[in-house]
Amino acid sequence: MGPPLSGGMLAASLFFSLLGFYLAWLTPYPAVLAHHLCTEYSHPDADMGHSILSSVLMLTAAVACSVQNSLAPVAGLPRHNTAIDGRPFPPLIEASLENLVRGLESGLFTSVDLVNVYVARILEMNSTLRMVTELNPDALAIAADLDAARAKGINYGPLHGIPILIKNNIATDDRMNTTAGSYALLGAKVPMDSTMATKLRKAGAVLLGKTNLSQWANYRSFNTSNGWSSHGGQTLGAYYPGQDPSGSSSGSGVACSLGLALACLGTETDGSILSPSNVNNLVGIKPSVGLTSRYLVVPISEHQDTIGPMARSVKDAAYLLSAIAGKDPRDNYTSAIPFDVIPDYAAACDYFALRGKRIGVPRNLIDARGPQAAILPIFNAALDTLRSAGATVVEDITLPGYDLLSEGDFETVVLSADFVTDLARYFSELSVNPYDITSLGLLQAFTQKLPLESYPERDTMVWDRALDLGHGNESPAFWGNYTRQLHYAGPLGITGALKNHSLDALVVPTSFAPFLPALLGSPVVTVPLGSYPPNTTVVKNKFGTLNATAPNIPFGLSFMAEHFSEEKLIGLAYAFEQRTTVRNKIVPYIQPTTELADIVSRRKKAGM
Repeated sequence: MGPPLSGGMLAASLFFSLLGFYLAWLTPYPAVLAHHLCTEYSHPDADMGHSILSSVLMLTAAVACSVQNSLAPVAGLPRHNTAIDGRPFPPLIEASLENLVRGLESGLFTSVDLVNVYVARILEMNSTLRMVTELNPDALAIAADLDAARAKGINYGPLHGIPILIKNNIATDDRMNTTAGSYALLGAKVPMDSTMATKLRKAGAVLLGKTNLSQWANYRSFNTSNGWSSHGGQTLGAYYPGQDPSGSSSGSGVACSLGLALACLGTETDGSILSPSNVNNLVGIKPSVGLTSRYLVVPISEHQDTIGPMARSVKDAAYLLSAIAGKDPRDNYTSAIPFDVIPDYAAACDYFALRGKRIGVPRNLIDARGPQAAILPIFNAALDTLRSAGATVVEDITLPGYDLLSEGDFETVVLSADFVTDLARYFSELSVNPYDITSLGLLQAFTQKLPLESYPERDTMVWDRALDLGHGNESPAFWGNYTRQLHYAGPLGITGALKNHSLDALVVPTSFAPFLPALLGSPVVTVPLGSYPPNTTVVKNKFGTLNATAPNIPFGLSFMAEHFSEEKLIGLAYAFEQRTTVRNKIVPYIQPTTELADIVSRRKKAGM
């Protein structure tokens, strides 16, 4: 301990007490700063010496700890009452679809109220985190129509009147742009809604807006940052200042994590749903390729692209998946769906789903060096949770195909060839093509000439590589690479392990989950597992602009299995989620304050 406080030090102590309160409450990042002060300066063994600074910093830390602990019992606890007309209602960062449906059906609030509150929350956050690039100017009118339909007894299902955000590469035939984050597509029009947008509208959802993304779904540059696009700027995560939001569904991840819509849609080629879900404390479902239509979604690869939900709970993600899954004559990959009636994925949310299941742990996928080492003990503890839920955990499985993939750069060839072919097809389908870009070569030239595209600071080397390949996916050279990656990821990887060890699923930390399922086109469900501890060393991303590893950044656990096994995986993920409830224990450093109660109160005061 430091020396007794003198008279002069009392004034300093008062100042630092107020500073501690300020850091822990009034700044936009209370949890991180308060936790840092708490852990660094209030520990009895801290090397503080006997200086005045020792005493005042310890007092600052004590106040910060006190305030932080007062906030800690419920993560995301709002700073005011969220009850509506005296009836309890959870804060929107925690509210589930079923909470919203009950409120709508009971008349506690309306879909118009939901649009207004989510827009207010987006506006609170967007100047700091830049996760939403467009708000739907028709959202209020759509919500009012859905309220009127509900009043007449018409109900389109669980998503009726529920605002959903979609990634800005999923096309809509309305007043919103679909840019994939590039000025090359600003002002472009499509002849109709994408199948994803059509299905959401049919389910009664309100398309609230478009979320920012890593430009071209992270398929342009080697030297860039996750969550950056020329059109949308740089998205940041909400769990540490300057957090890398991962990508490419960066805006969807950040928006959903803060309760800026019920849920979001993302797209994935190799990690673009799983990775942002992983670091934004979310459930993400990467569906089998073919379960969800890619029609009028800006492509990378027809062999690997898929569209899926990102949500704050397994059940919410399951409801959304049921709405968007299904066969589509405009995407022939969906003809592989082995059932005519889409499963009720929400009904698969069974607390006892792990009972009697065999879960394999492919340890050769898990590299626990560096910052990832902090994940391993928490992952191992999660295996005990699976065992306590009645599962048999089969340890130390090896997937030999994972190591054999180093024999060649198979995925690079597949993605490059697909992109050349599939992007040209997308351009050909536009009803308005403002810059008459019809090929990857023309897109490259446009991007390199327009200063707004930040070239050459952010290069186009991914495209250079694709163009240098010299062929599309019609070439025999393509098929040799594609069949090799299928063999290594399937019979010598995921499906081989499931068969050879009589397993129901494989489980790994989500950081190590995307690669093999991307090559195979098989499904994965990730759920929150934990977060990096307070003593974590901050590590920058390769571009040097974002914090890729830092205290409080979340990470997840992934279940994976064979094609079209989403129903099974959702059950397993739900059973784990319900036993751990990790999500509400990890607090964002910044979050919006507007709640439904505020919107309903204002409406009633206005006599509406």
